[in-house]
Amino acid sequence: METTEPATTPAPLPARCAPVVAALAAHGIAGEVRVLSEPAPTAAAAAAALGCEVGAIANSLVFLSDGAPVLVLTSGAHRVDTKALAARWGRGRLHRASPEQVRAATGQAIGGVAPTGHPAPLPTVVDTALTAYGEVWAAGGHPHTVFPTTAAELVRLTGGTLLDVTA
Repeated sequence: METTEPATTPAPLPARCAPVVAALAAHGIAGEVRVLSEPAPTAAAAAAALGCEVGAIANSLVFLSDGAPVLVLTSGAHRVDTKALAARWGRGRLHRASPEQVRAATGQAIGGVAPTGHPAPLPTVVDTALTAYGEVWAAGGHPHTVFPTTAAELVRLTGGTLLDVTA
């Protein structure tokens, strides 16, 4: 399925997007954060709004490992196998972060967590499945915002590690 131009509005970007925009510019990433006309808090909603496959959505999931937040950028078509990923990544057990822990770690709300623009960098994994897509979409720091990128750019942007997140 080809990506179509998302339904965007001419509204200014929410303030929470400013650190994301700055990080993209600092890393030379050309994709611009766009405001969607409807929120896209799930991969399925984002794919529908963007006219792309759900697998081309880069979900930003925050977990805790040994009490510290970590970020997993997974294809919207996958569920993270936390046990397998922790073993591959060489980390302690992964536990899903609460909404409050996500906000504290990223400065962003669940449904709009970007891969960047956080108060401090988070150890990050980028799902190998995202490499199957020439263009992927990630949240821009707010549930109404997204930006186009690639798996390689996500690795460079986050200093992340490319790993399989499934069993």
